[in-house]
Amino acid sequence: MGHDRTPIVAFHRLIPGIPAPERADRSALGGLPTRAFRYCDAVTTASGYGWHITAPLEFSLMWDGNEILWTCEELEHEWMPLGLGAVQYPHFRARFDEEVPEDIRGFSPPFLTGLPEPGVVQMWTGLFVRTAPGWSLLSRAPANLPRNPAYDQFEGVVEFDKWFGPLFTNIRLTRTDTPVQITQLRPILQVMPVPQFAYADAVLNASTVTDALTQWGDAEWDAYRESIVIPSSAEEHQPGRYAAEVRRQRRSAGCPFAAMAAARETAPTA
Repeated sequence: MGHDRTPIVAFHRLIPGIPAPERADRSALGGLPTRAFRYCDAVTTASGYGWHITAPLEFSLMWDGNEILWTCEELEHEWMPLGLGAVQYPHFRARFDEEVPEDIRGFSPPFLTGLPEPGVVQMWTGLFVRTAPGWSLLSRAPANLPRNPAYDQFEGVVEFDKWFGPLFTNIRLTRTDTPVQITQLRPILQVMPVPQFAYADAVLNASTVTDALTQWGDAEWDAYRESIVIPSSAEEHQPGRYAAEVRRQRRSAGCPFAAMAAARETAPTA
């Protein structure tokens, strides 16, 4: 691929010096069991799909059942109420106003925002995102990493090709009077590129359901023999057969984005 092609996802660091997004790791940062890493392509593909996003600083949250409190090193770890207002990333507003065009001064994005729903706070990652036309970004908790039982994260799909905006996550605290530390030792988000046609109604309404025992024909039973019966009947069962076959086909297929781009370039124009 040439360097002149538009990237599928472009990350923009608005807060200087924050950690850059990193390609998600197929081993889930080394946390997958060895057998899963070697033989389960479904798990490793999900773990490595997209990019890991780290919080822009280390901070703590706590919900007392009524309001959300927060603190960080800049606050000398003194708990401050968030309420339904918003707080800025430490020292960012002044830097922002110094650097941006005059008419944009005073419009720096908030770092934390209290939401009306009980125990829910929105955290900005310090990033803005632009996606290529027709592409969206799925945002969720990192795949296959252990989760902190004291909070959940909402998932979202944002069409950043139409809206050039901040990348954030909504955090729902699930335990009262329990401090939750957001560290930079592990990512807080995993973001994944998704073609918009994949969630279009025409695609999602096109599924079918079959009663296999009465409706399968030769093609389905032949495929069943290939994927289930033959491997199970082998004298020496080889684990990871599916993973090996999928990886072989993936290598031979080449880059799908390159093929899509080539098709667009050779398509006749109206």
